Amino acid sequence: MKRNEQFPLEGHTALVTSSSRNLGAEIVRVLAASGANVITTYFQSKSAAEDLVDELADTPGTHSAVHGDTRSATATCLLLENAIAAAPGTIDILVNNSGPFSMTPFTELTVDEWDRIWNGNVTAAFLATQMLAPQMRSLGWGRIINVSAGSAYLRNHSIYTIAKEAMLTLTESMALELAPEITVNCIAPGQIAESADDMAEFDPSFVDRTIQRTPAGRLVTRNEVAGLLLAMCLPEFDMVTGATIPIEGGCRINRF
Repeated sequence: MKRNEQFPLEGHTALVTSSSRNLGAEIVRVLAASGANVITTYFQSKSAAEDLVDELADTPGTHSAVHGDTRSATATCLLLENAIAAAPGTIDILVNNSGPFSMTPFTELTVDEWDRIWNGNVTAAFLATQMLAPQMRSLGWGRIINVSAGSAYLRNHSIYTIAKEAMLTLTESMALELAPEITVNCIAPGQIAESADDMAEFDPSFVDRTIQRTPAGRLVTRNEVAGLLLAMCLPEFDMVTGATIPIEGGCRINRF
């Protein structure tokens, strides 16, 4: 069947976790604009999620917002059950975007915070993949895209570094297990321009230092990250699996 160039994801259904705001919301917009049915999830931002769904009214797909939490395995499973029930078709694109952040030093980090960051990033991605992969296999096609971060290449972002680096290994392992029907890839955005003010609350000089060491000379935008993720859903990426693609202008490259 010839691809609809205007809406290349027409007929596909995507679940994007933690996507009512920020990068997740931009991913939802880009996938919806490409024709996919999209399910967004939210924890506290119900109004933002509803506004996002309303914003997508002119796109061809059917869209919905589902409440849920990724702070524990039990809560994540409930979120996924609700998302599956809300889907207008079989979910064949999964974007594991849930990624709570922390820079609390290890000497001050509580077990509760460790669990919240690990569960929200890694456990949520594992469970979502485990629950949705059988459906994708039954279709003979699926895309799973994990969202890591530039922090995976650092060593001073505490539990967040560990969780985001784990996403790289999880991606490779899942790619082996779920082939050939499903490709599993990962994106690792650096500091995003629109979130610079948020990062400044944790580290006031981080953005300036990042730009100074970035060969591209600027920060990546949400739309650029979402555009890369969209490309990973298209046939051009059929032979790419188990890969992590950094999108941060070369900031990660070590030098001395």
